Amino acid sequence: MAVVDVLVEGYLRNGGDRVASTVSLIRDGRAVVVVDPGLVPTRAAILDPLTALGVGPDDVTDVVFSHHHPDHTLSAALFANARFHDHWAIYRDDHWESRNAEGYRVSDGVTLIETPGHSPQDISTLAQTDHGLVVFTHLWWTAAGPPEDPYAADRGVLHANRARVLDLSPVLIVPGHGPAFEPGADTAR
Repeated sequence: MAVVDVLVEGYLRNGGDRVASTVSLIRDGRAVVVVDPGLVPTRAAILDPLTALGVGPDDVTDVVFSHHHPDHTLSAALFANARFHDHWAIYRDDHWESRNAEGYRVSDGVTLIETPGHSPQDISTLAQTDHGLVVFTHLWWTAAGPPEDPYAADRGVLHANRARVLDLSPVLIVPGHGPAFEPGADTAR
């Protein structure tokens, strides 16, 4: 079973002038996965908690981008040995391996699914843990919202994919810019 840790709790401050993505670590067997290594106050904000967990940047095997906005990708170069995953490919050095994200297994307990909403190319990362399913996604910015993503090109698709994720019965959702939360009846669909 996968073990998950939030390395950086994302935020939006000062009317959006200060932005950090939620950066997470998933360990599953030999797979050491970082999700959304984007904007953070300093690189140490990612590296220090990683080190405290006994993981060095060269130990990271995989990096997943929920989407290609810079606030979710800017710190990717910290992980020189990793494979990089997005909605349609895996990248490593100068190699590009095309594949659909839907159902792609990064490891036994870590799977990607396509969940357009915030952007047309969004994916979510599913981690099976001892406590249940944890979903890393930008379908929600935070637990509180916004109920309507201001950048969503098609709000119907956003709401359909939120419902899809909630139907998976996750015990925890790790959103794009806030603390992890337990979904409930009041979680925006």
